[in-house]
Amino acid sequence: MAEHPLARRDMGRRVAALLCLAWAGSAWAVAPAGTSAPAAAPGALAEPPALLLPVQGISASALRDTFGDGRDGGQRGHEAIDILAPTGTPVLAADDGRIVKLFLSQPGGITVYQFDPSGRLAYYYAHLERYADGLAEGQAVRRGSVIGYVGATGNARPDAPHLHFAIFRLGPEKQWWKGEPVNPFTYLGGKPP
Repeated sequence: MAEHPLARRDMGRRVAALLCLAWAGSAWAVAPAGTSAPAAAPGALAEPPALLLPVQGISASALRDTFGDGRDGGQRGHEAIDILAPTGTPVLAADDGRIVKLFLSQPGGITVYQFDPSGRLAYYYAHLERYADGLAEGQAVRRGSVIGYVGATGNARPDAPHLHFAIFRLGPEKQWWKGEPVNPFTYLGGKPP
C-alpha cells in the first residue's frame, strides 16, 4: 500500500517539533553551573535563584530567619537576615553578577552592593571587616568569589560579628540603594522551624 503524501508531511512536522524540543532541553541541560535562572518575561517580578550561602563554612541549617524582626525599638523591620560568623570569615558572592557599589555607611559599615546577571536584583552585604583585595566597582564576580570578610562595622554590636545579607528587586531606574526587599532565607536554603 502506497504512503499518502499528507502522512509524510505530517510525520516531517512531528519530527521537526521533536527535534526542536530536544534541542531546547539540551540547551537548558548544558547551562554552566553557577548561572542564574533564565531571564523573566518583561514586567514579571524578578525571583532570586537558589543562592550560594554567602558566608564560608556556614550551613543552611545554621541560618535563622531574622527578616522582618523589629529594629530600633520596633521602629522598623529588618529587611535582611543576619548570618553569624567569626570576624574575618570570608564572605562569598551569592550569585554571578557585577559589583555596583562599595560603600561606607553609618548603619551598614563597610558594604557591597552587587547586581545579579539580569540587573533586576541587588544583593547587599553589610558590616564587613574589610573588602577582598582588589575588589572594585564595575567588577564582574562569579558565584563563590570572595568579596569581603565578616565584621562588626556600622551599627553592628562588636561582640556579635555577622553578615547582614539583603536582596532587593530593582525598579527600572536600577538604583542600588533602593528596591523592594525580598526575604533571602529560603533562597539560601533556610528551612522554617
